[in-house]
Amino acid sequence: MTIIEILALSLPFFAIIPVLIAVFLYVFAGLKHARIIAVVAQTAFVALAFSLLLAVRDGEIITRVGGYAGYLGIILRVDILAAVFILLTVFIFLAVVIYNMRSEYEHTDRLYWFLLFILEGVLIGLFLTRDFFNVFVLVEVSTVVVVILLMYDRKRRNLFAGMTFIMINIVVMQFYLFGLGYLYMITGVMDMEAAAGVIYTMDASDLTLPFALIMTSIAAKCSLLPLLTWLPKVNSLTGSRYTIAAIMSGLHVKSGIYLFIRMSDVFVGMGAEFFLIIGLATAAGGVILALAQKDIRLMLAYSTVAQAGLIVAGLGLRNTYSDMGALLHIVNHAIIKVALFLGAGMISYRYKTTNLNKIRGLFHVSRPIAVANILAILGIVGAPFFNGFVSKYFIAYGAGGMYEWAFIAVNFGTLLVFVRYSAVFFGRPLGPVKMTPPPDWCRLSVVIVLGVSCVLLGVFGPFWARFLFDGPVGISALGYLEKSLIFFVSLGAGVLAYRYVPVTKKLIAPLRGIQLSFKIMCMSIGLFFGLLLVVVGLM
Repeated sequence: MTIIEILALSLPFFAIIPVLIAVFLYVFAGLKHARIIAVVAQTAFVALAFSLLLAVRDGEIITRVGGYAGYLGIILRVDILAAVFILLTVFIFLAVVIYNMRSEYEHTDRLYWFLLFILEGVLIGLFLTRDFFNVFVLVEVSTVVVVILLMYDRKRRNLFAGMTFIMINIVVMQFYLFGLGYLYMITGVMDMEAAAGVIYTMDASDLTLPFALIMTSIAAKCSLLPLLTWLPKVNSLTGSRYTIAAIMSGLHVKSGIYLFIRMSDVFVGMGAEFFLIIGLATAAGGVILALAQKDIRLMLAYSTVAQAGLIVAGLGLRNTYSDMGALLHIVNHAIIKVALFLGAGMISYRYKTTNLNKIRGLFHVSRPIAVANILAILGIVGAPFFNGFVSKYFIAYGAGGMYEWAFIAVNFGTLLVFVRYSAVFFGRPLGPVKMTPPPDWCRLSVVIVLGVSCVLLGVFGPFWARFLFDGPVGISALGYLEKSLIFFVSLGAGVLAYRYVPVTKKLIAPLRGIQLSFKIMCMSIGLFFGLLLVVVGLM
């Protein structure tokens, strides 16, 4: 039996293994070395996911659960895209588990760890399936688990935001369910690959309504304009843990982008220009709203919105370089944002605040924490030799012309955001700071490893693009020099703008208080659906 045959038989276990770890931790929470055993198991799981990625480079792996022929049974499929997402998921959960090894909630974390690994299993199941209805079920389950994790520590504000989150999800998934029903009526299948084959022979006008219904729900999962409100709301909760914010921002949003890619493969070419424009608008809006924030969590959350918009816009360009840049940026941004959120958790623990205006002198307080955070910041702003530079280079190169300048402008906005964020590293603390005990080395090592990963993914960026996504792309020396020059000019302009142009206080700061009610959120969903329906119908 070959390795591919073994992996094909073991595909269901990729979703089952995290559940088994979850049950083990729940039952044996009192065992002294239970968490260490969980870390060892998760590390082995990372190795297994890596072997899966190596295997699918030779072709897609398919398992038919139950042995049913055709599309009657449950079909699990793994191609390069799914394998990368699975590897990214298990790697990020390993980082979160190690970060949480010495949790201050050690004696009450039994259910928390159980839910954390259940979420991992659900996300992996989402990446394995290509069935429309299974996607619906798994998204609903992941939403319930996320809401429980958000409300886990029973803070009043968390309970309210968690309920708002689940109600919004119910609304957007109704769009998906209606679109799924309509699509099944006209195609007769639930499998994405089979549906794509039927759709290929159909007139585009017959697909406008199911496309608009399904993509409205997917756009909400990607946190696109005007549907971006849920992500900053849940990430800014003061009572929730930074590990949950890291998973939400670094991974959960990426599951929405994964579904966006899969649905784009089903409805080939439909709405590409629309999502290109919406993606750029989301990127610009996310940058502006990030600049307006003074809370460290909200700034990072709105920055995630901006980067999600950038990825969707890159996918909307539909050429080899921009597609490769967008796919690579999914991986890069996931690692960067997990590092930033986990690093922000260490910062707020020291300063006992999340207010950026009250955090200064991190180099003086803890140089290792400062260095680890700076590595991640250099990644997200696209500094040369860092991972963000490579993925943004590919996106901009594939754009060309006016769109290339739009992407440069978005990155300039990102630079402004993190120039402001970087003020926390310099000067002297403004008040008493928790200097002891020294940094938790479990947490610090995770953030440093993630930061170093930003360097390795940048220095060897073209290699990783070819290895992870089999992309025939490269960077010329002249192109690298040109983009480096653009970065340093943008950085200089950003520093000058931060010091001498009081835009944040006079123009952008009033946006800080924007809070959309549930009614307004529902109206924005309907507005998005109507706009998408009209635009796609006219194209």
